[in-house]
Amino acid sequence: MNRLSRQKYALRAKIVKAMAHPTRLFIIDQLMKGERCVCELIEMVGDDPSTISKHLSLMKSAGLLEDEKRGLKVFYKLKYRCLTGYLDCIDRVLTNNSKEYVKFASLDV
Repeated sequence: MNRLSRQKYALRAKIVKAMAHPTRLFIIDQLMKGERCVCELIEMVGDDPSTISKHLSLMKSAGLLEDEKRGLKVFYKLKYRCLTGYLDCIDRVLTNNSKEYVKFASLDV
């Protein structure tokens, strides 16, 4: 692997790592439905504001999210809709690899 290849894979790893947390995956799922105010995400996740802000900041710095301040509220949205396909692929792998996952796949969270 040459230097450019290493850089490419390091950058890919940064993006994958930015999603590699259950709370972040939940936030991405919620943002697939449309933009959300940070206050909504805090309520949905049920965690403290500073923790949610750290998750959002990490995903934004990886280039996954965009934010917009409106008055006192900050709204987030996905920067790339193709994340939906990526997570759908992961769900297919889970379904094919685990019968245990099937009972959770039908849950509407």
